[in-house]
Amino acid sequence: MSLNPQFAADAAWLERDWGIVHPYAQDWLPVEYRRNFSLAMDAQPTLVTNPNAGIPFYFTQWIDPDVVRVLQTPNKGAEIYGEEKKGDWTTQTALFPMIENTGEVSSYGDYNQNGRSDINTQWESRQAYLIQTVIEYGDLETDRAGEARINLVAEKQRSAALTLDKFMDFTYHFGVSGLSNYGILNEPSLPSALTPTTKQAGGVFWVHNGAVTAQASEIYADFQMMFNQLTSNSFGYIDMNSRFKLVFPNAVAAALSAVNSFGITVREFIAKTFPNVEYVTDPRYATTSGNVVQLIAESFNGNKTGYCSFNEKMRDHMVVRDLSSYKQKRTSGTFGFILKYPLAVSQLIGV
Repeated sequence: MSLNPQFAADAAWLERDWGIVHPYAQDWLPVEYRRNFSLAMDAQPTLVTNPNAGIPFYFTQWIDPDVVRVLQTPNKGAEIYGEEKKGDWTTQTALFPMIENTGEVSSYGDYNQNGRSDINTQWESRQAYLIQTVIEYGDLETDRAGEARINLVAEKQRSAALTLDKFMDFTYHFGVSGLSNYGILNEPSLPSALTPTTKQAGGVFWVHNGAVTAQASEIYADFQMMFNQLTSNSFGYIDMNSRFKLVFPNAVAAALSAVNSFGITVREFIAKTFPNVEYVTDPRYATTSGNVVQLIAESFNGNKTGYCSFNEKMRDHMVVRDLSSYKQKRTSGTFGFILKYPLAVSQLIGV
């Protein structure tokens, strides 16, 4: 069947100008309306709003409730020696008595009154140092954080606790400058640091530029040197069966995995003759003077070698209400490190 010439012309025009390709698209319209372009029909009107094919992006966002926390150096002072409370937050100075038993004998006689036994006392003092930090939070600030599923008040309280604890750990290692308050690494009564043995590769380092340069036998020789100092200074009170802590910076930890020609590591060397050695890595032992390694006998003659001490672990002060915000102060106090038996500690510096 042939198409009407006028219909064919209309179809060509519709396809060219309007994209309508169905050959009978306008057959149902009366003739007077087929070419009336004032009718809206299916024409796309001009948009009043901005072209948009979606929704605001934040409606498709998801917030992970598992918060990623920024890592900080671990607090190891209390792990090495433990910690004890002395006094309270009003205490300014702590006195630690030292008693030395003295005496002399003489020949016996029924009427002789010679010979005498006595004691000599000495008092070591340490000064406390109080620290504080303050948290603040507003009503609007708290509510806005809550919209993001963040417990702002709890997180700021956590920050205060971590801030105080971090400083306490610093004093456990280095004390407080200007006070009679010392740390694990700068206690004045610590024995002088030993110099590591010279290594076959040159120098005294266990690890150099990230690579273990010392041989297993050389590292073990340094350990033996520290032990020899302990047993010599203690006149045998400290022996191979004593409980020890070997503390070193994490930068040289790999050295203890060095193996000899028989595949035996340094730790295996140590374990064969010293069965009670505990290993502790402490980043603060990487000092500006060099890497420090300490061999610590945990007790001496039944008494603790030393301990970290505080007079106030953490005191929460009153929450102060302002017009539309809150404040709260938190306080801690530290005596630093109390070393009771210096002869139970030996140290190397420069590994």
